[in-house]
Amino acid sequence: MKYQKTAVMAALAIAVTALTGCSAAASSAQSADCKPAHTFQTVAPGKLSVVLYDLPPFSKLEGSKVTGVDGDIINAIAEMECLTVSAKSVATAANIPTVQAGRADVSIAAWYRTAARAEIVGLTDPIYTDQMAIISKDGIDDAEQLQGKSVGTVDGYLWVDDMKKLLGDSLKVYPTTLNMNQDLAAGRIDVGIDSYGSAQFNKKGDFEVAVIKPNDAIAASKEAAQIGIPVPQKNTELLAALNEDLKTLRENGKLKEILTANGLDASAADTGDARLIK
Repeated sequence: MKYQKTAVMAALAIAVTALTGCSAAASSAQSADCKPAHTFQTVAPGKLSVVLYDLPPFSKLEGSKVTGVDGDIINAIAEMECLTVSAKSVATAANIPTVQAGRADVSIAAWYRTAARAEIVGLTDPIYTDQMAIISKDGIDDAEQLQGKSVGTVDGYLWVDDMKKLLGDSLKVYPTTLNMNQDLAAGRIDVGIDSYGSAQFNKKGDFEVAVIKPNDAIAASKEAAQIGIPVPQKNTELLAALNEDLKTLRENGKLKEILTANGLDASAADTGDARLIK
């Protein structure tokens, strides 16, 4: 989900080894009279092959079903296309290379639409944004209210450099969300900054989560990272079908229903014009 540059060849090697011991599951088959919305090829006839890693509330493999925001979206698309979802849980770094190599139709794990990824896989149109959020006991939603407080965030997010400039030594950058939340719960920091979905999923006690107000000093507060679904570059028909299906989910209101059902703010569906992170 967060923006990290990984060497393609190294990741491909991980993909090969990771797939050997991955878990797999398939949802129940579609009815015989189902008529698909589009025509395209998949890795296995009648199936939509999906790879993912556990990243609640965005993606998770639970028995024979993919769940979370991206899981619910891909299940809705599979239903429209009369396909059975066949899912495998693989190492984080193996997801994109597996799709790139054509061994899976898609990966779901709240993937940022980045220029680097667009060079090796196809990316759907923006689906929703990974909104920047503030975790506090006072319902803070304005970066200006962070002055004078001890603040934590997690390494790898788009806003980290801007927050360092804004808060200086008052900002502590953690390697993981778990580390930050432990310090937040213990009172070692006053406020946490995380993606809205992650913050809502992990919050405990009397903390509140609020989408940050746009701030000129924090680019990510004004233009949050857009999430897309990676597909093999050669399968242009699949990419076109996914984009049409996503458009349908947006227009019929199902997309916002999925977001709110998984604890995200409905406004995350308002992505603005398509853009890639450089």
